[in-house]
Amino acid sequence: MSFRRGVVRQSKFRHVFAQAWKAEHCLDDVRVSRVTWDGPLCAVNPKFIAVIIEAGGGGTFLVVPIGKSGRIDQSCPTVCGHAAPVLDIQWCPHDDNIIASASEDCTVKVWQIPDGGLTSPMTDPIVTLEGHSKRVGILAWHPCAFNILLTAGCDNVVFVWNVGTGELVYQLADAHPDLIYSVSWNKDGSAVCTVCKDKALRIIDPRRGAVLKVREKVHDGTRPMRAVFLADGKILTTGFSRMSERQLALWDAKDLSEPMAVQEMDTSNGVLLPFYDPDTNMVYLCGKGDCTIRYFEVTDESPYVHFLSLYSSKEPQRGAGFLCKRGVDVNKCEIARFYKLHERKVEPISMTVPRKSDLFQGDLYPDTAGLEPALLADEWIAGQDAAPLLISLSGGYAAPPSKHRDTLRSKPKLSSQDSGAGGAATAATAAAAPTPTPISAAKEVEEETPQPRATARETDGNTERPRREDEMLSELLAEMKALRAVVLAQNQRIELLERQLTRIEDGDV
Repeated sequence: MSFRRGVVRQSKFRHVFAQAWKAEHCLDDVRVSRVTWDGPLCAVNPKFIAVIIEAGGGGTFLVVPIGKSGRIDQSCPTVCGHAAPVLDIQWCPHDDNIIASASEDCTVKVWQIPDGGLTSPMTDPIVTLEGHSKRVGILAWHPCAFNILLTAGCDNVVFVWNVGTGELVYQLADAHPDLIYSVSWNKDGSAVCTVCKDKALRIIDPRRGAVLKVREKVHDGTRPMRAVFLADGKILTTGFSRMSERQLALWDAKDLSEPMAVQEMDTSNGVLLPFYDPDTNMVYLCGKGDCTIRYFEVTDESPYVHFLSLYSSKEPQRGAGFLCKRGVDVNKCEIARFYKLHERKVEPISMTVPRKSDLFQGDLYPDTAGLEPALLADEWIAGQDAAPLLISLSGGYAAPPSKHRDTLRSKPKLSSQDSGAGGAATAATAAAAPTPTPISAAKEVEEETPQPRATARETDGNTERPRREDEMLSELLAEMKALRAVVLAQNQRIELLERQLTRIEDGDV
């Protein structure tokens, strides 16, 4: 009897192995939140680890430098400005010191963390975004445009904010009939995909407020689903079958009639959280309450989704943080790193490709998205799209110190350090306001133009006054540019709605 050896698929990620860090490199005594929301509860970037923790009488999350290890003292300062439990936290992809938090108190707050971490409890955000009528559980920063933040809440509404001005720029109120489970931007931020309690997958253009495609019953099960846009435009979803088996499915965004691939895994009831690496096209699945992390490679060849391996441990995970590629150790061929949440511990887990050479492995580390945004907020609002700006990881990546850039560059009042609580109040007021019409927006410009204030330096000569006036002029011009972009975007939306109304009146719809 003769046996033919099967053809083994060639892949440089076929032998990726996961390894937990030693106990002395973990964070201990971290009281991870017990909130029932199915979120990761953790966010990581090359500078900081943020974890949502238990707190009495409000919402709190912990932020510590990424190099910190050992026991976290109970007196360690936290970010504690929410009035109810925090449900989601996300670091800004264009500034490693900026983090947004969403809470059961129906608000979203944006915080600026100083280099080195907190030295005292932080209670005052730089911006408060108010508009949701129920708790907010989903945050998603735009991958390419600076200061654009998407939020979704239990009111079934999706908001898109310009964090720089605190303004609500787009609102999707009628797209989802039920609770939204997840939202994911595509590569250039021109569209988002969502999954909802009605089991439907939707592809949405948030600037037009239009649902481009809908697929009913992505997964037949009633448990929560997740969806993530891949770099090549495909969509990967996780959910449950009618028999409560956990599933992974791959969809072609151009044709949602049938899935490209479906894989069934097990009958555990933990929601599968997908973490996607666009550089390697790998997907990591972390089930809440599981003791395993599965990882897959997505390719252009059938069967498209290839199971690689799984990491297994003795303790279940409460959540997990996924470090962006800028933070991994390229000298050890580390292609991904998780921060696994235990009940009272945060444990780093490295995903490594075994290589004998100590040289930089260019095939493992293609150029990856850097900190610099490809677009400003007003450019994206005006209709522009651009791919992320890439950087090389050759020689490793060092997180730069905070530039204390004007995150709120369009509204000097909010970013003024000496405005104190007044600045926060102004932010909340601006956030609660609807998208401005041209008249009300122009009125805002008049009201918010900063008035020149006398400074001690002016008494020493006239050199400081022209400089201050130049700064004010540039700020005013930037604000006028942003206003013009908003007006153009609103005019386009009005024209679109008028055309739709005409079609309805003519009986074409």
